[in-house]
Amino acid sequence: MNHPTTLSPPPGSGAEAGAPVAAADAADADTDAEALGLRHRVPDADRRSRLYRAAGRYAPVLALYGGLKLIGFTVFMYLLDSAGDFRHKHPRFGGGAHPWDVLASWDGWWYQQVAAHGYTPALIPDPNGTDLITLKGNSAAFFPLYPASMRLVSDCTGLGLYGSGMLVSILASFVAALGIYAVTARFGGGRAGLAAAGLWAVWPGSGTEWSAYSESLYVALAVWACHSVMNDRWLTAGVLTFAAGLGRPTAVALIAALTVAALLALHRRREDFARPWTAILVAPLGLVGYLLWVGNQMGDLAGYFTLQKGAWAHTFDFGEQTLDVFASLAVGRSDYLFACPVEDMIGAMTVLLGLLLLPLLIRLRPPAVLTVYTILTFVLVLGSQQIFGNVSRYLLPAFPLLIPPAVKLRGLGLPTLTALLAVTAVASGSYAGYALFELGVP
Repeated sequence: MNHPTTLSPPPGSGAEAGAPVAAADAADADTDAEALGLRHRVPDADRRSRLYRAAGRYAPVLALYGGLKLIGFTVFMYLLDSAGDFRHKHPRFGGGAHPWDVLASWDGWWYQQVAAHGYTPALIPDPNGTDLITLKGNSAAFFPLYPASMRLVSDCTGLGLYGSGMLVSILASFVAALGIYAVTARFGGGRAGLAAAGLWAVWPGSGTEWSAYSESLYVALAVWACHSVMNDRWLTAGVLTFAAGLGRPTAVALIAALTVAALLALHRRREDFARPWTAILVAPLGLVGYLLWVGNQMGDLAGYFTLQKGAWAHTFDFGEQTLDVFASLAVGRSDYLFACPVEDMIGAMTVLLGLLLLPLLIRLRPPAVLTVYTILTFVLVLGSQQIFGNVSRYLLPAFPLLIPPAVKLRGLGLPTLTALLAVTAVASGSYAGYALFELGVP
């Protein structure tokens, strides 16, 4: 039997004599480290160092975003109080006893109903309906993630549903801002990421970020899902997309984007197939599961879409209404469905701005997940019959559109960038807040 050969240090190298000494020194060092607690202090020091670096990187993002939102929010509340129109409106439809009550009206009222009472899915004919509206509204039209979060926070903190909904939205908006920073920094560095987070604070429709609406929570999940895909963290991306599917029906754009990106990754690296395939399988379960549950409860597998069309006149019409709105606005008319001229003009300008930014985004050659997600978000929004004034809010999740202007703005000094965004934040109190909630339907 052959025995393995043992390699020894060459004679005279000093290694033979040094080995016992080194071992003894190592043992003494271990003993000293145990006595002084240094063995545990080194990892703690590393952790603290990482925390300090993260704080230095992300604190400016949180400060800029929070400061801009606070400016816009304050102006919004001032405009509500000074105009006073909300005092004469129904609490469900942009009214209330205080200016801040407006933030939980419209869809916010429905979310609170779901959080308080759960769901009773049903297709109930409206005896007072019209040719367009044939069904009574039902809470099943509002996806469960946000009201469930609202109820959980309320039960844990005692804040009540309104306060809990606001807390969830505000915290989620900061998480979304950090995600937008992280994604954009891949294209133009930290300064571009900072600009993108600031732009999201003042974007048309951004008034819903600090309100009892689901936008902030959905965008937080969507942006970090995209970031996870960009870093090949497929399981994380799949779980985040699953959760996003419980938040909004437009998560179908995110699901499709993840699927395309995962298939491309599988084509490039055939040796790693388990995680991308798992993400593909997990991602749609939230959205599909909720739609099937609602359909089963209603006795109609397409019940969710029947409800949307019959109670809200919201249906996919391949862009017919969008073209009608633009044709009317171009000649100064408002003879289209659900006309709210001021809000609709803001929506139209948002669409045009997005269409200008989309080719600029594509020129940057972003990862497929961002391209597919942005394009499909546009298709879903512009291809639907809806209250057109909602368009600025519905396009708020299309965060990759912020990347091209943010990359251009990175050349500005921080004081100039901050001043520019601060002035825009003042205006956003009107175009992204008051106009949305009081001059139309958010």
